[in-house]
Order: sequence, then C-alpha cells, then structure tokens
Amino acid sequence: MRIAFYAPLKAPTHPTASGDRRVARLLMDALRMAGHDVELVSDLRAFDRTGDLAHQQAVRTAGLDAAQDLIRRWGDRSRRSRPDLWFTYHLYYKAPDWLGPAVCAALGMPYVVAEASHAPKRLSGPWAMGEGAVLEALQRADLLLCPTAHDVPGLRLVAPPHTRIERLPPFLDPTPYQRAARKRTWLRARLRSACGLPDDQPWMVVAAMMRPGDKLASYSVLAQALALLPDLPWQLLVAGDGAARAQVEALLSQAASGRAHFLGACDARTMAAVYAAADLCIWPAVNEAYGMAMLEAQAAGTAVVSCASRGVPDVVQDGVTGLLADAIAPQPLAACARVLLSDASLCAAMGRAAAQFVDQQRSLAQAADNLRQLLGPWDIDPDARSGPATARFAIRVAHS
Repeated sequence: MRIAFYAPLKAPTHPTASGDRRVARLLMDALRMAGHDVELVSDLRAFDRTGDLAHQQAVRTAGLDAAQDLIRRWGDRSRRSRPDLWFTYHLYYKAPDWLGPAVCAALGMPYVVAEASHAPKRLSGPWAMGEGAVLEALQRADLLLCPTAHDVPGLRLVAPPHTRIERLPPFLDPTPYQRAARKRTWLRARLRSACGLPDDQPWMVVAAMMRPGDKLASYSVLAQALALLPDLPWQLLVAGDGAARAQVEALLSQAASGRAHFLGACDARTMAAVYAAADLCIWPAVNEAYGMAMLEAQAAGTAVVSCASRGVPDVVQDGVTGLLADAIAPQPLAACARVLLSDASLCAAMGRAAAQFVDQQRSLAQAADNLRQLLGPWDIDPDARSGPATARFAIRVAHS
C-alpha cells in the first residue's frame, strides 16, 4: 500500500535531533517493515511555540496551498498510482495538520493519525486556531493510534462513531542497544577511564535535552531527589545539551556534590553505550507523553526509576522493569531510587526484565506487525474498494 506520511510538529528530515523526530523516523521504518511504500509528502512545520496568530495564519495558508498542490498532482493520476492512505504523526494544538484532512476529503483517502491529543481549554486563547484544526482533523479521522492509555479517554469524547481508536505502544529498534549490552564490561571500563568513575558504586544515567520548561522542571525535581540520597554511594552520568545547560549543571552539581558527570550531547551510538554501562536510568518525566529515553535505557538492559504520570506506565512496567513513584515529587522519586541503589541484585534483575520487555513487546518488528494488522482493512486493491470515502468528509475551510 502507498502511504503519504506527514509530521506537522517536526519532519523526520529536520536537522535538529529530538524525540519527536526520532519517533517519526521509527514510524516510517515500521510502516516500511510492514510492507508499505512510504513517502514523506511535506516537510512543512506547523509548530507555533508562542501563540503567534500571524505565524499560525501564515502556516495555515502554506498548508492549505500545499494540500491543493497535492490534490492537483494526485487527482490527475489513476487510483493505482496515487497514495492509498494518509498517515499523520503527532497532532496537537501547537502543530495542527492543515494538509491531510483537505487532501483526504478531496480524494477520498483514509486519514490515519498517530499520537494525537485534544485540549478543549485551547479552543479559546492564542492557540484557538490550532486546536480548532486539531478537533476537525480528529473528527475526520478513520483511525486514531494512541501510544498510551492516557490518550484514549480524551479522544473518545470527540471522535465520531466511524473512527477507530486503537493502541500502538511506543517502540524502537532494540538492535543497537542489545549490541551495546553485550559489550557492557568493555564499555563500562572505557567510560570509567574517561570520566574517572569508581567501579564499586552504582552509576545512574539521565538523558534529556536541557531547555526551559518541562525539561528544566524535570531536572529540578531530579536535583531535589538526589539531594535526599547523600548517604548512598552513586555516580550520575548526564547526557544532554541546550539553552538551559548552565542552569542544569548548577542544579545537579550542587545536589550531587561532585558526583555528576556531564557528557554533553551524545549521538545514538554513544547513548546506547552509556545506557549499557549504567546500572540505573532516572528521570522524573514532568509532563512528558511517555519518554523515549527510558525505553532506550531498558532496551540496553538498564532498569528505570521514574514517576507514574501520563504515558510513563506504558513504557516502564512498575515493579518489573523499574520503579515508578506515585507522584512527580522529590521524596517519592528518591525513595524509588533508594530501593534500587541499595539492592544491586534487584536492580540487575529489573534490567534483564527491561531488555526482555522491549525485545518482546516494544520492538520495531512488533510495531510493524501491529501496523500491518491495524491498516489491514485498507490494504487491498484500490479498484476493489467500495467507492471513495468522500461521503464521510465534508470539505470545510475553518478558522479564517
């Protein structure tokens, strides 16, 4: 099946690395592994960080123009030579999809969205245009794929009866992390030498961008939690960079009392090595959808300490692959860390369970199988379909 792929928040070709770009690339890989021909049809970024109405209007115009170009181009082709389905990744009020709904309405294509959220309070205020577009897209969708259980109830409130809502849990390709895990002893020796780390103490790792907002808030909670663990031996490896790096380094250096080691921005291969060498991954995950870094750590066989908020329980199995605090706060986070820092055998056992969990339930291959089944109803000869889906879509121009 030919699939038109679009990511309005950040295209998979964007030059700046991030978790969102990573997931977009993984989705394209999984769709291809499932046997589909995937084309990135636009790199137009709809993201508006500040609620700038003029910027939103400009992006809306550019998006609708791009949609009309695709409609003209694909409308001249036979059904066999144009995309069979539109797939949008990550839809929310700061990054609406101005292309997919219009194209699908005009050409009768199924419209699929992976990872969407609905924020009714944003229907007024500086992002009202974006949230209104998101609501219309959700009401036009044929299939909504939710990475976490947290997403489902809100979408059920606005999705029409014809829309399927299914789970597609977070996933990754575990291969590079498994490869690193097999070299744990060597990687640990190399990192010990590079950073001057003692080998007789547990190593914790944190990997996150250093930017104002939720990331900095997470680092702040982490620093406060570490300050509650002065009596235990441990070392902290910090991978990340960004505009708030000076603030992060100040917070962690004070809390860790000389036990924090800053690695800077690390590429994927280096991160796999760091995860594999560490004993524990720790991250509060303030306002995070789920946390790809924690999935990466588990793929390398490293247990996780985090908080049971939003989609984190879909990534970390509490009591099996790690421990989740019942609130995003320093005390419960520190208490969970204390358990694993004080019990090396339990920490190692959870690390082994984590690697098995990712390999069996959160792998790229498993996601490809899931997508093959979820998109199966449309994976048929285009000429054999029972008419276009245009009747389900009304062409509407909204939020002018």
